[in-house]
Amino acid sequence: MRAEIQDTSAPDVALSVRGLTVSLPKGMERAYAVQNVSFDLHRGQILCVIGESGSGKSVTANTVMGLLPKAIAVSAGTITLEGREIVGMGAEELRSLRGRVVSMIFQDPLSALNPLMTIGAQIDEAMTAHGVGTPLSRRERALELLTEVGLPDPELMYHQYPFRLSGGQRQRVMIAMALALEPTILIADEPTTALDVTTQAQILKLIRDIQRRKGMSVMFITHDFGVVAEIADSVVVMEKGHVVEAGPASKVLKTPDHPYTKRLIAAVPHLRSENRVPVATAGSEPVLKVRDLVKTYRSGSKLFRTERVVPAVREASFEVKPGCTLGVVGESGSGKSSLGRLLIKLMDTDSGEILFEGRDIAALAEADFRSLRPKIQMIFQDPFASLNPRMTIGTILTVGPMAHGMPAAKAREEAKALLKLVGLDTGAYDRYPHEFSGGQRQRIGIARALMFKPKLLVADEAVSALDVSIQAQILELLDRIQRETGVAMIFITHDLRVASQICDEIAVMQKGRIVEIGPPSQIFFAPEAEYTRELVAAIPGEDFEAKTIAPAAG
Repeated sequence: MRAEIQDTSAPDVALSVRGLTVSLPKGMERAYAVQNVSFDLHRGQILCVIGESGSGKSVTANTVMGLLPKAIAVSAGTITLEGREIVGMGAEELRSLRGRVVSMIFQDPLSALNPLMTIGAQIDEAMTAHGVGTPLSRRERALELLTEVGLPDPELMYHQYPFRLSGGQRQRVMIAMALALEPTILIADEPTTALDVTTQAQILKLIRDIQRRKGMSVMFITHDFGVVAEIADSVVVMEKGHVVEAGPASKVLKTPDHPYTKRLIAAVPHLRSENRVPVATAGSEPVLKVRDLVKTYRSGSKLFRTERVVPAVREASFEVKPGCTLGVVGESGSGKSSLGRLLIKLMDTDSGEILFEGRDIAALAEADFRSLRPKIQMIFQDPFASLNPRMTIGTILTVGPMAHGMPAAKAREEAKALLKLVGLDTGAYDRYPHEFSGGQRQRIGIARALMFKPKLLVADEAVSALDVSIQAQILELLDRIQRETGVAMIFITHDLRVASQICDEIAVMQKGRIVEIGPPSQIFFAPEAEYTRELVAAIPGEDFEAKTIAPAAG
């Protein structure tokens, strides 16, 4: 039974936050996670809260949900949820509102879902906790929800475990769980950040359709202005724990008032109609030639006829010249990351050639490839996970080159020079990874890759986890380094706007195949493959991004 609500707020306001201040523990860089934050979420509307990492977006959402960690607490302000003040509310009373009145979709569904429980059991658990229905009625409700969020074969999905589902499917399950008790307010915390453009478009459409159909109020947290342009009725912009601008989406996007909002919007990459000025000189020989590359994943057993065969890369062919960047784009499961791992020999090919400086490295044994490995370096997606937390930055940068014979003094000299090159001071040499921001750690990751003076860089989603302003800085840095060093680059990304900024050519992958390859002007404004058209059409924010793609023939 729905909790009784005494409406003491304005009739059209579902959620009202006034003067909210959340204190941080002593010794932190800032005294407050959020300070004097005020805004209203109106009934039947989508409010987007946007800002960089550390701006206080998620802290605000978790405060509304009553999910703050014990180390931080509300020190001032009010939160009125459907007419009820929840600041200071008891744990049991607050728990009765979660799910029934307000519910949340988390950013990473894989970590939010229980890996040991089936999807059906997890939806059932949410309803059981509130004493809703019988086992039979809850099962029927779960199947209804799985159908409503557009999952194929709901009966099968009901019995599946989270690891068997794709990222988009898991996010749909999270939405189904959030809707189980028909809340009036839905909070979505970066629910599409890690998704490719077509899956992102599907999830955004799903949330918008459900919101309109049910008349829900949605608080949508994001750092993507394309998403804001796609779904927002109103916008709140946060910086360092403060609300710096708020208003209707059309006003904030088109005529922002605050300098911070203007900087964020200016940093958003746009599809470029003109091609990048190439670094490579005419007639230069390719650093990398890939011919008919094939990789197939197999699992299960032939003996028991349970073998599963998944083609990861199918007859991929392309070339990359010195100083040029080839972008590789496509949906999750298209083969992008598998291709990257093949190029740096993290796994073996089934057939095909990878000619690097004239040698087929696909056919080389690991012992023979070892001398070439320093010339092919990788920039990883998560710089924090890829940096050893127990090593200083200096050790991280120098340990590899010294293992390959570089004298210690020269390694130190090179490392400090590279820290300057990537925009950090030499004092970073003696510090540890946890002392740096995400953007600074990615700069360190780039410096580490450059320590070997590589001929080829493979960047796998190297900026996908970064805010737009930091992302713009890293893209500018990579472009400058490439022009100064002439290094070739494979840039794997699911963000088509980012690919447009940095790539000389773009390869579009679908189910392991390269379905189209060409300069950005072709890929984004005159695509030949139907699949490429679908990808570009799925980029969020039509009003934010001018699209001039010709309609498909036929």
